[in-house]
Amino acid sequence: MRMISFTFINLDRFRNCEKTWGKFFYCPYCLVHDKIATVEPQTRNSLAPSLLGLHPSFGFGDRLGLATPGHILATQSGQLLPVFAQQSVREMDRTNRTPLEVMSTAQEAIRTSGWQGIWGADADHLKTETDVINLANAGFTFFTIDPSEFVNNAADNLVQNQLKKALDEVVKSQAFESIGQIEDLYLGKGIEVSNDLTLDFKDREKLYRAVVKYGRAIAYAEKMSGWITEATSGADFEIEVSVDETDTPTTPIEHLFIGMELKRREVQCVSLAPRFVGQFEKAIDYKGDLGLFESTLAQHVAIARWCGPYKISVHSGSDKFSIYPIIGRVCGNLLHVKTAGTSYLEALRVVARRNPEAFLEIIKFSLESFDTDRATYHISADPNRVDNPENLNHKEREAEFLDLDDGRQIMHVTFGSVLAIGKMPDSQPFKEIILETLSTNSDLHNQLLNEHLGHHIRLLSYG
Repeated sequence: MRMISFTFINLDRFRNCEKTWGKFFYCPYCLVHDKIATVEPQTRNSLAPSLLGLHPSFGFGDRLGLATPGHILATQSGQLLPVFAQQSVREMDRTNRTPLEVMSTAQEAIRTSGWQGIWGADADHLKTETDVINLANAGFTFFTIDPSEFVNNAADNLVQNQLKKALDEVVKSQAFESIGQIEDLYLGKGIEVSNDLTLDFKDREKLYRAVVKYGRAIAYAEKMSGWITEATSGADFEIEVSVDETDTPTTPIEHLFIGMELKRREVQCVSLAPRFVGQFEKAIDYKGDLGLFESTLAQHVAIARWCGPYKISVHSGSDKFSIYPIIGRVCGNLLHVKTAGTSYLEALRVVARRNPEAFLEIIKFSLESFDTDRATYHISADPNRVDNPENLNHKEREAEFLDLDDGRQIMHVTFGSVLAIGKMPDSQPFKEIILETLSTNSDLHNQLLNEHLGHHIRLLSYG
């Protein structure tokens, strides 16, 4: 049997088609609701990335190009389809990697491991047409649109005259034809999203604020969707829209507005990343009220099911162990999780155990680079709270900088500087040392990745 191609057409017909997967691969957009599409590995090219559809999935970021063998092992810990090739344009710039390199290193690991399963390739956080073209040319099939530069984070706090002016500017940008069009589409309308959730656009001011906050971003996402269609030259693809990099959490009514607008503009996304309540800081566990997180996540899932269906995408998703059982239970099949930096930290753990002198130099360099490198990240790490690494023994150093929150975040956000310009006292680049250490200790590297990422996947799959 040949694999069904998941093209984005007439998704409304399949609104309730959310199949589980395990022994069989269930087609989320099947032509007949109760049909099952079984993927037989021998009938497809296992080195080519596939579309993952509405199956729960997990993104493994590999900043060094040597983590995929360990990721393949971790994948077997649960029931999430893997995205083995995933890197943002920002990460590629900071690590001096190309889209083709990211793709080819993942494919080589898949080939040598004998992996025959389905896997995805995520062109993450795309912002420009050039980004789209470059990643499409490298063979990526999953495109994450990041329109965050067009989000107006001040919308929630504008006074009335400022709000009116900002709304006029949204219309002037041609995101909408007129204020009248906005009101005709939404004002006064109530939506029964689910049996437990009804939302409405009766509050004119709240509607205007949602339009001001997200209107231009949605219009830009539509434009980027067109670029993706052109760049892929008729090949099938999947789209995620990311609105998680905002100053405040995405409210249910904002999510509904975003979802309805994307649908109206025929931007048919397979997943959407909202900004959740609480704190999703890099490399550490969730900070916030677990009950509030669960209740608001349930609303986001209901909206995603009504507007799409599409998956809820959890960005900065690594190490959030306290909420993984909640996420897995509430999202069900409508789930995608993205990780990246946590695999880099496991690579540093190999260095800590096999080349502790180099690890000490990397720590010292990271502490010097931290104030500059932290600028693009929302984190709470404070270098003043970590012990002087030169006063610690090897095991204490590993624990301080790879297990405890402050140290983990310091090492996480400085990856770009470490890999691009960091050097030992004898001028040997850190990147060269790290790659050499990983290559000669691949069994340990794979073991650590399997244990750490496998723990993520088990909690998401089974609670």
